[in-house]
Amino acid sequence: MSRRFIGFALVLPALATVTLFFVVPLLGAVTGAFQTEAGFGIENFVKTYELYRSDVLFTLLIVATATVVIAALSTAIAGYLTLGSNALAINLLRWLYRWPLFIPFIVVGQILRTFLAKNGMMNNLLLSTDLITPLQTTSFLDWRGIVIAFAWKQTPFVALLLAGAMASLDRGTIEAARNLGASRLRILVEIVLPQVAPTLMVGLTLSFVTMMSVLSVPLMINAQSPTMITADMAFRINAYGDYGVANALGLISLAMTGIVAWFYLRQTMRENAR
Repeated sequence: MSRRFIGFALVLPALATVTLFFVVPLLGAVTGAFQTEAGFGIENFVKTYELYRSDVLFTLLIVATATVVIAALSTAIAGYLTLGSNALAINLLRWLYRWPLFIPFIVVGQILRTFLAKNGMMNNLLLSTDLITPLQTTSFLDWRGIVIAFAWKQTPFVALLLAGAMASLDRGTIEAARNLGASRLRILVEIVLPQVAPTLMVGLTLSFVTMMSVLSVPLMINAQSPTMITADMAFRINAYGDYGVANALGLISLAMTGIVAWFYLRQTMRENAR
């Protein structure tokens, strides 16, 4: 009994934190989404569909596109760190790619707002090298800017997980493939990547959930409509004090992330069963 009490006492602070800051707000959001002036109903979801159905689709497409870009970039970075032969390039890449990990999303939004604007640093660099003319300059402060911001911020996180998983693999199969004449790309795609696919899925799932919750980037980069539902939630609360629709949008966001998490858990259970 004393051991059980000690174990429960050790778990109690973490359990209380999860309950207070996650479970209670979640229950409040669920009840608030169905609460109306007349009682309980689905009016908040009806209003959400009428006003923000395009924003929900926009959010899903943006986050899905960013996830695909993150998967490609992180695989390329981790693959070169594992299979590359140029020591200088590997050390430089290892030093550079981690920097976005330490930069908050709000700073990322401000940096890319300056960099991707019509008169921003990117267009000025292209103009200075005569790659484009002043009439060809364009602003990336739209959905493309959001995808770039998400990919730039989350790629180092996934690449760090993936590079660690690749480094722990048995080098024998890689060296055998090299001796048989396989290219580095073929080794990465056919030998290395299938073995680290679970780690890649973990990183992409966590990145998907993180990107779904970001508010600063869509507010600072894409001010026009359609926009992401996090910006819609903030607008409903700040402009109208409408917590019902905001909670409904939050539940829709939770459902999308839940589907991704369910798919990942289903695949993991299948792999464990094998």
